[in-house]
Amino acid sequence: MTFYKSFNEQKQMCLLCQHYCKLKEGQTGRCGVNKNINGKIECLVYGYPAAMNIDPVEKKPLFHFLPNTKILSIGTVGCNFTCPFCQNHGISQEKNINKSQYFSPQDIVDITLSNNCKSIAYTYNEPTIFYPYARDISLLAHENGLKNVYVSNGFESDEVIADMPGIIDAINIDLKSFDEKYYKKVLKGNLPIQLENIKKFYKSGIWVEITTLIIPTKNDSDAELTKIAEFIASVDKKIPWHISAFHPDYKQLDLDRTPTDTLQRAYKIGKEAGLVYIYMGNAGQKNPTNCASCGYEVISRITYDTIIDDRLNDECCPKCNKKLDGIYK
Repeated sequence: MTFYKSFNEQKQMCLLCQHYCKLKEGQTGRCGVNKNINGKIECLVYGYPAAMNIDPVEKKPLFHFLPNTKILSIGTVGCNFTCPFCQNHGISQEKNINKSQYFSPQDIVDITLSNNCKSIAYTYNEPTIFYPYARDISLLAHENGLKNVYVSNGFESDEVIADMPGIIDAINIDLKSFDEKYYKKVLKGNLPIQLENIKKFYKSGIWVEITTLIIPTKNDSDAELTKIAEFIASVDKKIPWHISAFHPDYKQLDLDRTPTDTLQRAYKIGKEAGLVYIYMGNAGQKNPTNCASCGYEVISRITYDTIIDDRLNDECCPKCNKKLDGIYK
């Protein structure tokens, strides 16, 4: 399957993300890794992950998806955003591709299986820019009983979103701000498009969790946090919201770490908006998952240490027997 089409006699249009780059022969898209070569747009990072690690799935972060299991995380160089606070800028803002070792989709699946991981995460940089690679891995992963996870800025093209159901099982989307000008000028994204994409992902049946990295002076006001929380609640109050602490990195070394009381303030705002599941990340806080029906603590967590009630059966609460929100097997 191809994710480009002819735009005119001189250009091909990339169909991977909402930038819809129109590329002349030899030209590369904003992401730096999709290039018009002989009238075809080739994904230059196909087979060349720049990072590969075995993580707890909670690190993605996903708290309602196969909890307390291992996940193989892979990413490449390149990104379609320019976030100045990026904590993976060493690869996301890099354009040089290390081609010293090729990893086929089968290689990635074999590594996943040999390390007893239950799923594969396409993460670290923006995975939509290497969707042709992720897609081929994902299809093979499903054939081998594995699930697939996206950790994304939510700027996928309409074509990619339409293709993902049945291929990608869960997604964590970064909702970085609720300021349209900030999204456009600083991040090089588009807030209204991203909000619509979140709705599309939710309606597609892919399990959705949302993360907001709370950055002092940038998106930590009560007004902005309220807008974010109320938007999530308008889609579904049971979408988990991960509010994560910022630490100085990349081009924003002059800002302080996010105080714990800011996370607690955001937590309160989220609860006032009606959100059922709110988790505080990068702060060493307890993050239990309680049954939405009876309040029973089904899963306890501190950082990535996860304890699941051993009576959990068939994705139902051990106390009231109501189905839990998420994917547990």
